[in-house]
Amino acid sequence: MTWFLLKGLLRDRSRSLFPLLVTAAGVLLTVFMYSFIEGEMADMVTNNANYQTGHVKVVTRAYAEQMERTPNDLALLEVEELQNELSNQFPEIEWAPRIHFGGLLDIPDETGETRAQGPAGGLAVDLLNPSSDEIQRMGLRDGLVQGRLPEEPFEILVSDEFAQSLDLEIGQSATLISTGMYGGMAMQNFEVVGTVHFGIQALDRGGIIADISGIRRTLNMDDGAGELLGFFKDGQYEEERADAVVQKFEQLYSSLEGDFTPAILKLTDQNDLGSMYAYVDVVSSIMVFIFVLVMSIVLWNAGLMGTLRRYGEYGVRLAIGEEKSHIYRTMIIESVMIGLVGSVVGTALGLAASYYMQSHGIDVGNLMGSATILFPDVVRAKVTTASYYVGFFPGLLATTLGSMIAGLGIYKRETATLFKELEVQ
Repeated sequence: MTWFLLKGLLRDRSRSLFPLLVTAAGVLLTVFMYSFIEGEMADMVTNNANYQTGHVKVVTRAYAEQMERTPNDLALLEVEELQNELSNQFPEIEWAPRIHFGGLLDIPDETGETRAQGPAGGLAVDLLNPSSDEIQRMGLRDGLVQGRLPEEPFEILVSDEFAQSLDLEIGQSATLISTGMYGGMAMQNFEVVGTVHFGIQALDRGGIIADISGIRRTLNMDDGAGELLGFFKDGQYEEERADAVVQKFEQLYSSLEGDFTPAILKLTDQNDLGSMYAYVDVVSSIMVFIFVLVMSIVLWNAGLMGTLRRYGEYGVRLAIGEEKSHIYRTMIIESVMIGLVGSVVGTALGLAASYYMQSHGIDVGNLMGSATILFPDVVRAKVTTASYYVGFFPGLLATTLGSMIAGLGIYKRETATLFKELEVQ
């Protein structure tokens, strides 16, 4: 019977082609949109983790309350001892001290007078320590446009866009004018040894990178750091693991009092990433639900149209004694076949489009001119295990459900009426 039904669908494309195309298109759209959202979230989380939040972050309690303005006067002290202690307590995490700082970058001319100035947002990281993964983590080597990476404490990298706006060349001196840890003015000459493209508009507008040892001396922060970022050594953020780390950390330090007592934040506690995670989950669920609903309605209508067109066929089958339940079951089997083929085709096309977007992406940097969040310039999809079935099962379900609803009309037909209709025909 199954082979008989399949041959019927192949020979009469008018009753199978339209629902198959609708199913394939819906599944394609679902797979692509799901992979696109996953890619966007993954890139956003990775960028935020690598540049700002870490998988977990340790700061002082006072710093945590005012973290939006990165108050270095409330920074952690004796960081090396704290880092060693945390490394012993949490061997699965690698800790990296960071200092965020702002200021004015002053470019002198040949006579030492100011030739150009620009506001800079700086980040001090551990660049000179051979055991540090900060260069790789922040993609500095790959993002280098000109010059080289810093090899001395008072050498800096400047974003390529910022360097062009200041007409800055490699090897030139630049003076950082900022505020020290204790509130005094801090000035320090740095040598610009390279320009870098971060691929994040918020940083490319005016970002500079320096080794943490030079910035510590500049801002009077000996053995200090604004933040101590923690990264799971396998590079993967998982909410449950982060919760376990936070719980253990609080057991160790919750009994201590004072504004400068270490406090811990996980990734989803920062930059509204937690609410964004929840938002994406809701959007994904709504998207799949709407897809199933719309597909069911469309295929219900397709089923009704097909039923009307096959009115005579059903009438003859009922007239020769075929049971209504058997006709109904064959309709369901046909719809399963159509849904199966449509879902396979739609999933294959959706995965192909998603893989293309994963490899090439789309550059939306020009649209992010005023963005302040760490949003990548190139948006990409990400194919996950769920991408292989997120559209398949809804496609199969919607097709079957649509036919089940449309096929209920068979049970409303009376055999006597059928004979009358057949006579008219």
